[in-house]
Amino acid sequence: MSKRKVNDAPLPVGTCISEVQDILRKRLCHQQLPDTPEGVQAQHKHLLELLKRTAVHGESNSVLIVGPRGSGKTMLLKCVLRDLLEEKEVERNLLQVHLNGLLQTDDRIALQEMTRQLHLENVVGDKVFGSFAENLSFLLEALKKGDRSSSRPVLFVLDEFDLFAHHKNQTLLYNLFDVSQSAQAPVAVVGVTCRLDVLELLEKRVKSRFSHRQIHLLSNPTFSQYLERVQTQLSLQDDFPDKTFAQDWNASVKTLCEDKSVEDALQRHYNSSKNFRSNHMLLMLCLSRVSVANPAIKPADLLEASKMCLIDAQANMLHGLSILELCLIIAMKHLNDVYEGEPFNLQMVHNEFKKFLQRKSNSMYNFEQPVIMKAFEHLQQLEMIRPVDSSSVKTQREYQLMRLMLDNTQVMEALQKYPQCPTDIKQWAMSAYG
Repeated sequence: MSKRKVNDAPLPVGTCISEVQDILRKRLCHQQLPDTPEGVQAQHKHLLELLKRTAVHGESNSVLIVGPRGSGKTMLLKCVLRDLLEEKEVERNLLQVHLNGLLQTDDRIALQEMTRQLHLENVVGDKVFGSFAENLSFLLEALKKGDRSSSRPVLFVLDEFDLFAHHKNQTLLYNLFDVSQSAQAPVAVVGVTCRLDVLELLEKRVKSRFSHRQIHLLSNPTFSQYLERVQTQLSLQDDFPDKTFAQDWNASVKTLCEDKSVEDALQRHYNSSKNFRSNHMLLMLCLSRVSVANPAIKPADLLEASKMCLIDAQANMLHGLSILELCLIIAMKHLNDVYEGEPFNLQMVHNEFKKFLQRKSNSMYNFEQPVIMKAFEHLQQLEMIRPVDSSSVKTQREYQLMRLMLDNTQVMEALQKYPQCPTDIKQWAMSAYG
């Protein structure tokens, strides 16, 4: 939020718009944490108390934060860490190690990253250790304070926690949980995952060392709460530099949220996804349309942003296909209609395409077999079709069974928007059979 002194003198519109965009971008892009996380006060309190017991009292703990993507898991953890580090003793002593299952794909890489984040490269030097456990115990030993015989508390945050379960023998998880269960050093292990069945992935020996504490985040607001959140996210606070502009802006946001067409558009988003991330994406697209010439978000801006958010990526890709690839997609659509969704192979698609060609006197759609094969392979690379069974790789390519990953509505909508699509191809697509 701006730190400029609030006064009653009006600012130029351009300055106010820049200020609004700056404030809302920080809010919507998750750079700025809320004072109190919305709707997860109980989870916030639980996690804060848990980490305090490690950071202040030297008690080891382990916990999992579980919830769907975009439900606010990372935001909750960041808010807790911010509040935790407000205590001088914690800020001075607590060490943090942040690992991500997408980046630290094996234990060796994870160990290197731990060493780097704990600034222990000079201590480890060229020493060669046998096992991961020896490495870890050496690192924790190196963190002992010089004046006392106690170790500094260490917080390990494992993002995409479920991916660490795929490491060989789950050695990293086993050793971290083992340390957090023993009294060797004050350690807190926090796993962040979107898999509800994550405990099923753990080996018995790992599971036995985990505390089985889980904090669940399930973003499930009512539609009226969702509408309220949209209004809150777009509204300006009292300390905005130009009070009159802030009042006008907030009044326009209130009017926007009461508009029937806007309410219908937001209802569609609510039905499709209730999470923070998709909500913020929609509001960022609205914000990008604000300018000096358009100093408030209008219903048309939100409807256009909504259209962009809900655009069908696969159907959109159809607009970039060649005429031959489009013809093959239509042939597949007809095969799906005739055989009620049964899988097909290239030979069947080619035969269907030939039926269309027999009705045409001109030869502009006559293609050689290798060209058709290449187009078919390209559709597979784009994931518009996929093999029914991965074990059928040895099958001759013409006879490998495939499924179309688009439904009829997507195909027909894309054809309507396809630039300069020949009329006869559109008519073929609309006909009942190939």
